[in-house]
Amino acid sequence: MKRYWKYVKPYLPAFIIGPLMMIVEVIGEIVLPKLMAQIINNGIANRNVPYIITMGLFMVVTAICMALGGIGGAWFGAKASINFAADLRKDAFSNVQKFSFANIDRFSTGSLVTRPTNDITQVQNMVNMSLRMLLRAPGMLIGAVIMAFVMNARLAVIILVVIPILVVTIAIVIKMAFPRFQALQEKMDRLNSTIRESLTNVRVIKSFVRDDFEQGKFEEANGNLKESSLRAFKVMITTMPLMGLMMNATTIAVVWFGGKQILVGDMPVGDLTAFITYVTQILISLVMSSFIILQSSCAIASARRINEVIDCKSDINDDNAAYPDRLVEKGSVEFKNVSFRYYKDSTEPVLDNISFKIESGETVGIIGSTGSGKTTLVQMISRLYDVDDGEVLVDGVNVKDYSLKNLREGVSMVLQKNILFSGSIIENLKWGDDEADLSEIRKVADMAQADGFVTGFEDGYETELGQGGVNVSGGQKQRLCIARAMLKKPKILILDDSTSAVDTATEAVIRKNLKEYCPETTKIIIAQRISSVIEADKIVVIDDGKVVGLGGHSELMENCEAYKEIYYSQMDKEVGA
Repeated sequence: MKRYWKYVKPYLPAFIIGPLMMIVEVIGEIVLPKLMAQIINNGIANRNVPYIITMGLFMVVTAICMALGGIGGAWFGAKASINFAADLRKDAFSNVQKFSFANIDRFSTGSLVTRPTNDITQVQNMVNMSLRMLLRAPGMLIGAVIMAFVMNARLAVIILVVIPILVVTIAIVIKMAFPRFQALQEKMDRLNSTIRESLTNVRVIKSFVRDDFEQGKFEEANGNLKESSLRAFKVMITTMPLMGLMMNATTIAVVWFGGKQILVGDMPVGDLTAFITYVTQILISLVMSSFIILQSSCAIASARRINEVIDCKSDINDDNAAYPDRLVEKGSVEFKNVSFRYYKDSTEPVLDNISFKIESGETVGIIGSTGSGKTTLVQMISRLYDVDDGEVLVDGVNVKDYSLKNLREGVSMVLQKNILFSGSIIENLKWGDDEADLSEIRKVADMAQADGFVTGFEDGYETELGQGGVNVSGGQKQRLCIARAMLKKPKILILDDSTSAVDTATEAVIRKNLKEYCPETTKIIIAQRISSVIEADKIVVIDDGKVVGLGGHSELMENCEAYKEIYYSQMDKEVGA
């Protein structure tokens, strides 16, 4: 509970007032049967109409107070629990945003969707139920037991027999329920992952006619969730009939023994009516307690999963940054003996002892075979990954000594997988600079060769993009992403194979415009095509995680076999074409 105090404290009045108002309802429930007993014993038995009316009015006032208490308790309970969950969800999402790629891989995307949504909803429901029932159920239990013993101690002994049986039953149910609810959440994670993957890749699925295969995956995940749900709720399904059976058996026993006492004159009829009501209240309070505990079992399993997300500290952070206020000013980059492994227990590194320097304002090409580590290397500049050995310097300062915000503000990346978000084109471009006006946006879009096709749309820059930019082509998406990166005016601009979907003529124009628009920006171009980097100030050739060539085009043609092999293979293809 200590960890959740920060989510309770802002709404403490609601957390206090809600249960107190439920106590008002409990007091009414305890008082009403006694008033009814008095009406029967003193009013109806003696045909005392004024007494009946007076006590009846007391009952009406009590009922109104109960209603107000119940409504108030429900309102404050909902207010407290909803705000509690909203703040908890905010913190969980905020922490996920700080995760490194390794952290995200640890949980899986589907699980990270389920935890801030379904799991937090489970905790919210538990908080709401607790505020409404946590005082109400024991309050009703204690009050009803006291009233039952006050009215007829001999008859109340029946209750002492039933309560231990109910308590043992509830304990068994809880022990069975907890692991089942834990398994239920895990199956829900799997279903969410399956649905997300299927919807994200629907075009690939259709193009390969794999609808039946994906349907089979969904049915398997859905079936597993169904079975897990049935196992979990079987516990709850059997609980209610068992409780009902015990309630009915207890009521019969009370009527049997109470009726005998009435016949011998030891108990008034009204007292038996009230006693039956109190017995029912006792059993109902125990049933309510069992449901609170069952809900808690589910919520505790969810809370543990939420805690894993909130407690997970990103393995990439700036807690020990030596210069947290420093900005990237020039954009020089240096790799010094950099080595990296995706999996720290791997024997073979993805990058092995890489060293080279990029001066500010230079245009540097990075080329190499697929899987050679080009993308991983440049992602270390903005600390999407951290080196295992060596260091990456920006403006002569280790990237770990910058704050993540300031470092990434100075670096702009156009990734291999170009991502656009649902919303208008102009909203997407303003990710680069939220304050940019339309004229500036059109200028960078024109330099990225995007203005022409954007203005060709009916709504121009107000054209709505589907999720991921599904309603524009791959080449158009790349050009919009380049424009967005340019609008940021970074000190370091990284283009990771970001012109692969455009023709060579358009690519040449984009390179020329980049050189003119941001001459002082350090430009790092990762490419598969020699033509994309042939004019760079220097070219880095990477093969199997190592630098095997460094220099200009002419220099590499003379002394780098890997570069010559790439060059001639591409030239032969062009000649053949």
